Amino acid sequence: MKDGVNGVALGVFIFFFLLVTVMGFLAARWRRAENEHSLDEWGLGGRSFGTWITWFLLGGDLYTAYTFVAVPAAIYAAGASGFFAVPYTILVYPLIFTFLPRLWSVSHKHGYVTTSDFVRGRFGSKGLSLAVALTGILATMPYIALQLVGIQAVLDVMGVGGGEDSNWFVKDLPLLIAFGVLAAYTYSSGLRAPALIAFVKDTLIYIVIAVAIIYIPIKLGGFDDIFAKAGEAFSQTNPATGKPKGALVPPEATQWTYATLALGSALALFMYPHSITATLSSRSREVIRRNTTILPLYSLMLGLLALLGFMAIAAGVKVSNGQLAIPQLFENMFPDWFAGVAFAAIGIGALVPAAIMSIAAANLFTRNIYKDFIKPDATPEQETAVSKIVSLLVKVGALVFVLTMDKTVAINFQLLGGIWILQTFPALVGGLFTRWFHRWALLAGWAVGMVYGTLAAYGVASPTQEHFGGSSKEIPGIGEIGYIGLTAFVLNVVVTVVLTLVLKAVKAPEGVDETKPEDYTADAGDPGVQVELPPATAGSAH
Repeated sequence: MKDGVNGVALGVFIFFFLLVTVMGFLAARWRRAENEHSLDEWGLGGRSFGTWITWFLLGGDLYTAYTFVAVPAAIYAAGASGFFAVPYTILVYPLIFTFLPRLWSVSHKHGYVTTSDFVRGRFGSKGLSLAVALTGILATMPYIALQLVGIQAVLDVMGVGGGEDSNWFVKDLPLLIAFGVLAAYTYSSGLRAPALIAFVKDTLIYIVIAVAIIYIPIKLGGFDDIFAKAGEAFSQTNPATGKPKGALVPPEATQWTYATLALGSALALFMYPHSITATLSSRSREVIRRNTTILPLYSLMLGLLALLGFMAIAAGVKVSNGQLAIPQLFENMFPDWFAGVAFAAIGIGALVPAAIMSIAAANLFTRNIYKDFIKPDATPEQETAVSKIVSLLVKVGALVFVLTMDKTVAINFQLLGGIWILQTFPALVGGLFTRWFHRWALLAGWAVGMVYGTLAAYGVASPTQEHFGGSSKEIPGIGEIGYIGLTAFVLNVVVTVVLTLVLKAVKAPEGVDETKPEDYTADAGDPGVQVELPPATAGSAH
């Protein structure tokens, strides 16, 4: 690690940071609508984005600074088990091809802004809608925090903010400034800001990955040497566990964990509010269908990105915090000016998803808590004002989380968030294809999945944590170690199905479905299709 501040890298980083800051504020003027004071405009960009804007926005949304830092960091720490992110992003696109166009159509027809809007309209249950909304907000908070962790990792490697002994304000000042800028342009421009900035972010990431995958192996003697050194490092015994530190190929004992984590993560990815917010911002269902076919290009990038973990080992990178491994690799291997470009890619890679996530969480609060339970007669202007304020509060909460808690805690809470958000799958995806499930059964299944998943994760220990130390545990009845989220999901579905049969048998009231079959295939240009704002009392029965 170089001593002091890397002035050249910092200068390049600041240049790109200022560039995207200006773009963020100018975005308020981009495609400006006549009525800016509505969630359709502020929170969904006017539902007007075409194929390429949506592609960059979804890519910027899903492939974050956390991805850039944590995926290769997992491989740096444990080996090939960290590659689970690659198959799960391959699995997810055929999956979303089946249901995202249906969600877009029904949301466009009825003016739904959030998944909870759809759940309330489909099942006539504010209670189920509230459960989905609260889950989305809870799962999003640590995700936003991890974007700030990504920025902090880059700042640490550049030597900005002083050492561990520095005054806390001086040490965290750069992160506070980055947070302040993010909060300001998100408040001002809404979803248009990250949509515009995503062009810069993704271009920088593709350039950095392309250069890194060629330049670094040349400097390290080729991939043969890289894999040989990584294999040697992983074969050494970890004193904390008494087992090898990792493996180039997942051992048989971990294959259930690997497979269930990949499948569960694929099912969960588009349950996150920020994924749906980016999806609903597109102008037609055909845009969504096209994006499911071209988004796998990011999976190719992710596979190459993951290899950086092996390169960090071969380059002799030594860090106490694995999240610093890749930024440190860039500083060690690249000329200072290009290290600055790489750091900017990571930093901007945090700003884009953090903005979208805060908007998505704010929309959930506004539409499904504030409007449904506090002020049913809220005007579009009042909704937008509340959503702007809540987006600030969400980011403040994430910032406090980062500044006051250990970074590994933030990571493990994000893993817990994945377990939680997966429990909304039956209500959302199930509801897009069938009305058979009973609303009370869905709510009970969600509750069982949430309780089991949380308690199971609480009981997982790691060498550094007594609780919430991971997301894998023995699967009841099978005896293999698997992803807790997927086990909780199976329990959720079983409870939902069984209780639906019981509730239908006793003829329990099912609520009013405000959607029609043709709503799920409607497109923007179809005759008679127009955005209808759901009435404040829609689906109020529970």
